[in-house]
Amino acid sequence: MDTVSKERRSAIMGRIRSKDTGPERLVRSWLHRDGFRFRLHVKSLPGHPDVVLPRFRAIVEVRGCFWHRHGCAQATTPKTHRRFWNAKFRRNVARDALRERQYAELGWRLFVVWECELAPRVRDATLARLADAIRRDEPAEGLRLVAEPATAYDAPASRPQGNMKGARMR
Repeated sequence: MDTVSKERRSAIMGRIRSKDTGPERLVRSWLHRDGFRFRLHVKSLPGHPDVVLPRFRAIVEVRGCFWHRHGCAQATTPKTHRRFWNAKFRRNVARDALRERQYAELGWRLFVVWECELAPRVRDATLARLADAIRRDEPAEGLRLVAEPATAYDAPASRPQGNMKGARMR
């Protein structure tokens, strides 16, 4: 059972942004400071990606771990309305996979930055690796998720964050 009223829950969910989120603004700010120039939410591309770097033919998507089922500790599943949430999460993951195929077919390289990869202790390392990968102008294979490998929808809730503890690359 939900701990807040239906009206309050609706108001809370209504305030969740799909564009210009805090993590997205953080990535854009870092990229801009690092000399990248980009366009936002390009309507001519499928799904209107978060950041488009035409010069590098690269797309950066900043994904929330909860909504896009990263598999880290932030990708919890609500205890109520599980059928609804599981269906929603499956649709989100399927849409992400479709977009990834569409970008590849159009010749764009996709780089995904997960919300948990922007935690203060790993942020600089993650963003430095992202910038380096974009500049290398290589296919995004193996760097698709920048800091971690892809996970299945039903992955366990806890995952190690890699070997980036205390790493500062900038």
